[in-house]
Amino acid sequence: MSRSLVKRVAPYLAGRIRENHRMLNFSSASALKEASSSSSSSSSSQSESSSLDVVHLSDNCIRRMKELQSSEPEKKLLRLGVETGGCSGFQYVFELDNTTNPDDRVFEKNGVKLVVDNVSYDFVKGATVDYEEELIRSAFVVAVNPAAVGGCSCKSSFMVKQ
Repeated sequence: MSRSLVKRVAPYLAGRIRENHRMLNFSSASALKEASSSSSSSSSSQSESSSLDVVHLSDNCIRRMKELQSSEPEKKLLRLGVETGGCSGFQYVFELDNTTNPDDRVFEKNGVKLVVDNVSYDFVKGATVDYEEELIRSAFVVAVNPAAVGGCSCKSSFMVKQ
């Protein structure tokens, strides 16, 4: 019985993985087009859309990062990435990092830096990163994401708008 179930589910999962991979590849290509077109746009339209292009940090996120930085000799950066997977198609990945890469976007507020790679940026621009403390876990989460249409209750995975 379990083999027949695997045979039925495997094509569906393979299709979902291919679709998510295509979306990530398309996203990185559109990020490059956007970067080249935004450099030629006027300053008035840039100021209107600048708040939608920034990844925001909540006060709780800043407080927790400062606590983590105070215990480390070297200031850590909070890295936010998006990977395929999770129960909704894409999942957020948070890491503490020491370095930035050439394709990273850096967002800073009150001395705390959030780093997002170019591919992940398309999935999280305009989002708000928060730090939540609950009975079962404490973690960095994306509290608000304008690019997401749904997700699971754990706030670690999401679906993108088509």
